[in-house]
Amino acid sequence: MDTLSIISFIGFTLLVAFIAWYATRKTDEKSADGYYLGGRSLGYITIAGSLLLTNLSAEQIVGLNGQSFAQGVLVMAWETLAAISMIVTAIYLLPKYMRSGITTIPEFIQERFDAQTKSILSLLFLVAFGIVLLPTILYSGSLAFSTMFNLPEVLGVSQSTVIWICVWSIGIIGSIYAIFGGLKAVAVSDLVNAIGLLIGGLLIPVFGLMLIGDGSVSNGLSTLWEANPEKFNAKGEIDSFIPFGTIFTGMMIAQMYYWGTNQSILQRVFGAKSLKEGQKGMILAGFVKFLIPVIVVLPGVIAWHVFGNDLGNADQAYPALVRKVLPGAFLGFFAAVLFGAVLSSFNSLLNSSSTLFGVDLYRQYFDKNASELKMVKAGKVFGLLLAIVSMTISPFIANAPDGLFSYIQESLGSLSVPILAVVTVGIITKNVPAIGAKIVLTVGVLMYLISQFVLSPHFVDAALAEATANGITDAKELGIIKAKAYPHFLHIMGILFVINVGFMLLMGKLYPNKKVYTPKITEQIDITPWKYAKVVGIVITILVLSTYLIF
Repeated sequence: MDTLSIISFIGFTLLVAFIAWYATRKTDEKSADGYYLGGRSLGYITIAGSLLLTNLSAEQIVGLNGQSFAQGVLVMAWETLAAISMIVTAIYLLPKYMRSGITTIPEFIQERFDAQTKSILSLLFLVAFGIVLLPTILYSGSLAFSTMFNLPEVLGVSQSTVIWICVWSIGIIGSIYAIFGGLKAVAVSDLVNAIGLLIGGLLIPVFGLMLIGDGSVSNGLSTLWEANPEKFNAKGEIDSFIPFGTIFTGMMIAQMYYWGTNQSILQRVFGAKSLKEGQKGMILAGFVKFLIPVIVVLPGVIAWHVFGNDLGNADQAYPALVRKVLPGAFLGFFAAVLFGAVLSSFNSLLNSSSTLFGVDLYRQYFDKNASELKMVKAGKVFGLLLAIVSMTISPFIANAPDGLFSYIQESLGSLSVPILAVVTVGIITKNVPAIGAKIVLTVGVLMYLISQFVLSPHFVDAALAEATANGITDAKELGIIKAKAYPHFLHIMGILFVINVGFMLLMGKLYPNKKVYTPKITEQIDITPWKYAKVVGIVITILVLSTYLIF
């Protein structure tokens, strides 16, 4: 990075900080609503931008492009199908959440079941956020940043030192946004960074296609399509990252959990001025999400055309393409945008962790008579401690075995299935007792962990051992044998979701609630729905499904 790149990087980063401060200077952040929900003052554009950048991190940009480099556009399912789950959340779930005036999903669970169920759910979220996701986001983002811009050489220090510097830089700045600025500062900075990320992210495939097409984007696209037809097959085979059948089972479970029950996502929408603004924000984000594969999938295919097998690791595809095609004048800007994307994922999770502790746990277990100001302060202290812990743990992930990040992502599926089952049953029924939810939130987690980390290795190892004994050495054939030995983890998620929901419904029949649940209705916000939500949602859903007809 030359001097101009460094100046543009620092300039854009400071600009984002100034805009966030200016937009939040009059927000009362001493109240719970002010700090945790931005005073319920967020408009749909701010919500859409914050949703997108909370979801889109450097790990995702680099990781998904690495997967598309290896297997083509079939990995776009993670992005395009998310749009459908966002539409379902906006039209069906948001009205039910927001009419109660809740701040957190566990708060909704307390209303539907009881305080103990809420505490279990809050602890599950905090374990996922604090022990797994925050350190991993910091490490993977720092690694991507370091690799993409060759920071060890630029700074003249070792790779491990660069990781420490990046982790603590991102962590400290993210903590300032999340802890001292509250949700509104996070959301406003997300919006600015989201605009930058869309602009910067689009530059990479544009310049890449121009490289392939000798200056013409259209020629580059046609050349890419004709030269690599196997990369444009969206229907994954049984041994691929996303077998086609998983789209109809666990894929939608994972998407509905993330967009429909995940606190770090929904907190942005709960901060809306009204239900209409919340719906419009999520639907707008869903439409952009449908287009996001241009940024997180297409560059990987372009990198395959440009580099082929010359790269030692698929995850190097995106950084290598950026270095090759991006003009120097844009490098600092793109570095700042990438920094903002990593920062966003970190500070969003940290802000949500502070909210979960302050709103759901502090009053219940530490100070039942705490004022809102004291509750907010407790959340800030917890967030600061969690940030320090995550920043301390994060660099040591470098010493872990290869594939740890994928291992962690798969293990988080243990939370998504039972949480979505409990929220779904809580919404659609009124007589299922709290004991059913508690059993699912505990036993459901154990069932998934046993499936993936005890049963799956046992059956896969046995199948591969038998194949070896039979003299099978072909990599493709071994991959198919491995895939058939035990169901894909997304299929397992689908199966366990049905089991968990079925168990809760059975509990409702055998031990129904003595007191039928009656949803409360808030007067804090306008809960009039957006009249075009269903029409626009149907159009976006048709667009998503059409991609599978094209590819």
